[in-house]
This record gives sequence, structure tokens and C-alpha cells, in this order.
Amino acid sequence: MSEPSKTRPKVPEGKSRYLLTRQKEANDKGYVGYDTIWESFQKEAEYKTPKRP
Repeated sequence: MSEPSKTRPKVPEGKSRYLLTRQKEANDKGYVGYDTIWESFQKEAEYKTPKRP
């Protein structure tokens, strides 16, 4: 059985509305991971103290 190739095909970036996926470099065992970058889609409102009765 031949040794598996250490080079993997380059995958283009995956883009969606709030998510970006990038391929990482292969490690010494040939494992290729992916970075996932989330864009925030929630808005944070400034806290205001309620009126006193």
C-alpha cells in the first residue's frame, strides 16, 4: 500500500452571511483543518437604569 499524499487540494474560502471558513495548512500527519470566523449578528444595547417609582 502506498503512503498517502501529504498535499491536499486547496479549497476556496467559504463565505456566507455571518460565517467565513478558511482551510489551514496540513500538519505532519496530513490532517487539514479549517478556521471558522463568525461575524457578530447581535446588537448590544447600552444599559439604562430604570426610572425610580
